[in-house]
Amino acid sequence: MDVNAAVAAAAAIAGLCTGVIAMLAFRWSERDQARPTRSSMRPDINAVLPPGVDTVLSVLRSSAVVLDEGDAVVKASSAAYALGLVRGGKLAVEPMLHMARDTRRDGEIRQVELDLPRRGTGRGEALAVSARVAPLGSRLVLLLVEDLTEARRIEAVRRDFVANVSHELKTPVGAISLLSEAVMDAADDPEAVTRFAGRMQIESTRLINLVQELIDLSRVQNDEALEDAEPVRVDTLVAEAIDRCRHTATAKQIHMAAGGTADLRVWGHRGQLAAALGNLVENAVNYSPARTRVGIAARRVTAPGGDLIEIAVTDQGIGIPEKDRERIFERFYRVDPARSRATGGTGLGLAIVKHVAASHGGEVSVWSSEGQGSTFTLRLPEAAASAPAAAPRTHPTPA
Repeated sequence: MDVNAAVAAAAAIAGLCTGVIAMLAFRWSERDQARPTRSSMRPDINAVLPPGVDTVLSVLRSSAVVLDEGDAVVKASSAAYALGLVRGGKLAVEPMLHMARDTRRDGEIRQVELDLPRRGTGRGEALAVSARVAPLGSRLVLLLVEDLTEARRIEAVRRDFVANVSHELKTPVGAISLLSEAVMDAADDPEAVTRFAGRMQIESTRLINLVQELIDLSRVQNDEALEDAEPVRVDTLVAEAIDRCRHTATAKQIHMAAGGTADLRVWGHRGQLAAALGNLVENAVNYSPARTRVGIAARRVTAPGGDLIEIAVTDQGIGIPEKDRERIFERFYRVDPARSRATGGTGLGLAIVKHVAASHGGEVSVWSSEGQGSTFTLRLPEAAASAPAAAPRTHPTPA
């Protein structure tokens, strides 16, 4: 009996211990679940931002990033992710991170311009940005980043343009100055005076052409749509272009032929279109050898947005190397600078053609083969397709 009593007592003690342990485990679990976690201690990001800040940041053109006291990203615009400023919830640009920490420490607004590597290109291109850091409340820091890459590119183009214009103007002006001194020194030599005067006339003509092309380029380089457009006959433009180059073509025994579809009209500014087509024909004549042929042909082509008029200028000249074809429409770019000086070219003619085509809703393209010639094609909207509906044709137009 004593043994049975001992076993019963031991079983009772074991059951009591098991119950105590189970109760303690249950209490521990409840307390552990009630304890605030790391994620629950972090409030919602929209609640952290001061009222209205989220709305303001969403309409800013600059890339916006808001950092908390631990340098974690609280808010970032889509442009900030596109520029690669934010990665993995952190600000990825070290100089900007240092600026944010300094601003958080002393409350001062800071601004700096940086060159950042462009993501995904693999070509080492730099992304120019302007970063501005300011405190946002007592705990947050606001970072605004503006992309300056395009503005710097435009500024570089402007500087190059001014430098090229200065150089191009300096050459004929300096030549005229030297020739005038030579005329004065050769006052007793009529033959020398005649020779120097002829050279002065050539340089003066080159200077006049350069100034005129600069004026034409300034008028069309904005590529904006025309406000005073009108139907313009293509055969009239072709006739003016041929007359413009007739003297030079006759001197080189170059035959100019016009053909294609008759009675075509384009919608645009007559003076600008005449200048553009004249530049194409003039280049074809200047860069073609003697006793060759230059052809100008026009036709109508069907396009999804409406019929287009194609005006093609074909020559049998020296052709354009493949490496230069993408750059020939740049200002002052010359395939052969020495030959351009001999022909009096300024390097602005094709740039004017490109801008005239763009402002008229068209385009210009080139096909070329070295030693065989080139074909420049100007595509413009047809007047019948672009003319206002309020001006229908009521009487047949005489041919």
